[in-house]
Amino acid sequence: MTLSIQRIHPVVGTEVSGVSVGSNLDSGSFQQIYQAWLDGGGLLILRDQELSPEEHIAFSRRFGELDPLEGQTVMPYLLPGYPEIYRVSNKVKDGVKQGRQRAGTYWHSDNSHKEYAAKASLLHGIEVPPYGGDTLFAGMAAAYQALSGTMQRLLGGLRCIHDFEKAKSGSFKNETVTDRHLNATPAISHPLVRTHPETGAKCLYLNAGVVTHIEGMTAEESAPLLDFLYAHCTRPEFVYRHRWRRNDLLVWDNRCLMHYAVADYDGVGDRYMHRTTVWGDRPV
Repeated sequence: MTLSIQRIHPVVGTEVSGVSVGSNLDSGSFQQIYQAWLDGGGLLILRDQELSPEEHIAFSRRFGELDPLEGQTVMPYLLPGYPEIYRVSNKVKDGVKQGRQRAGTYWHSDNSHKEYAAKASLLHGIEVPPYGGDTLFAGMAAAYQALSGTMQRLLGGLRCIHDFEKAKSGSFKNETVTDRHLNATPAISHPLVRTHPETGAKCLYLNAGVVTHIEGMTAEESAPLLDFLYAHCTRPEFVYRHRWRRNDLLVWDNRCLMHYAVADYDGVGDRYMHRTTVWGDRPV
C-alpha cells in the first residue's frame, strides 16, 4: 500500500489512504500526515482504519499528551479498562447506555471551558448507520480572514467567557454534572481571536455550548456580535460536512475548527465510536 494524501475541501479536510495508523507507522509517514493536518485546515480523514483501543490510544499520543478523562462529566461513558477513550453511541446493552448519544449537537471547540483547551480530537467510527450522523466542521481561520479589517481590529481586543455552568443547563442537561465538576473548571476568559501556535494563523475562537458573553459586556450587549460571528463562520463556504463510513478515523484541530454533530439517526441504525482528546495549550 502507498500513502496517499489528498485535499478534499478548499478550507477544511484532507483525506489519507493507503496506510494503517495502527501498525508500525514510521516517523517519516507520520510527519507527512501531521503536516497535511496543519496544511489542510486542521482535519484529517483516515479511511479504513481497523484499530484496537490500544492502537487508537498509541496513535493519539503521537499528537501529544492525552486529556485524562477520569472524574470528568463523561466518566460514565469511558471504555472499561481504557480511561483515555470516551464512547459515543446510541446503543444500549442490558439497559446500559454504551456511550453518550447526543454529544456535541451544537457548534463548539472541544474543552474550551478549560484553561488548557484541547489541541486535537480523534474519533473512530467503529459502527455507523447507513445514513445520518454526519459531522460538520467550520474553518475558523478562513472565517476570520473573510472579515473586514475593521472587524478584525475590533475582535482582536476582545475576550469571551467560557463557563461550563452554561452546558449544565444546555448540552449536558441530561447528564450528571456535580458541583465538583463545576468547581474543577471555573469560568475562564479566552481571546475571541487566537493565534494557532504552529501555523501562526489567526482564528476565531468560539463555543456555543459554553460561551456566555464577551468580557466587559453584558450577555445582552454581547449577543448581537456573537450571533453574527456564529452565523458568519458557519457559512457554507467555510464548512465541510463529513458523511461517515465504517472505520473512518477523523482527527480535528480544536485550535482552528468548530464542529457540530448532527443527531438525525434515531431509528436508522447503530452508531458506536471511540474518541480520544489531546491536551493543548492556553489559547493566546
